[in-house]
Amino acid sequence: MSDSSSALPAVPVLDTPRLRLRGFRADDYAPWFALSRTPAYHRYFSPEPMPAEEVWKLVLRSAGHWVIMGFGFWAVEEKDSGRFVGAVGFLSLKRDLDPPLGEAPEMGWVMDPAVHGRGYASEAVAAALAWGETHFGPVRTVCIIHPDNEPSLRLAARFGYREYARTTYHGQPIALLERPGAVAGAA
Repeated sequence: MSDSSSALPAVPVLDTPRLRLRGFRADDYAPWFALSRTPAYHRYFSPEPMPAEEVWKLVLRSAGHWVIMGFGFWAVEEKDSGRFVGAVGFLSLKRDLDPPLGEAPEMGWVMDPAVHGRGYASEAVAAALAWGETHFGPVRTVCIIHPDNEPSLRLAARFGYREYARTTYHGQPIALLERPGAVAGAA
């Protein structure tokens, strides 16, 4: 017997002209693991690729975040091929940072280096931010980016994120960026 109040929340599916943002599935592990092996993927996270166990934890965290928080990361796939090409979404990781991120939703994205330069990241981030504005309302969002990751910094700037501090996280330098919420009555 099932109680409808115990049903797991559905991850919204967001469609863009070329991409589908959907909830993570177990079969996303293999392409994400393959992606995590490429230096272009992990160079701003860690000098070494993530162990298989950590990639699996990312898949589980991505799915579970929706259950606990009501938001999370989407798997990004090409509509035409159905191929997994990255992840985008919002997090609440309670990172141990100084200065702290606070309660602001943390935006993040990572795309397969094989699709860099196609505008997929912009398309996915725009869809996720539009969902976030509807879901969270006009709130401040934040993101963390390695200061050498120029493409990601440009993408963040394109969507209104501005650096407000620098610190380290897990031994890596990071820039803290914020995007203010909409101001009531702003034109």
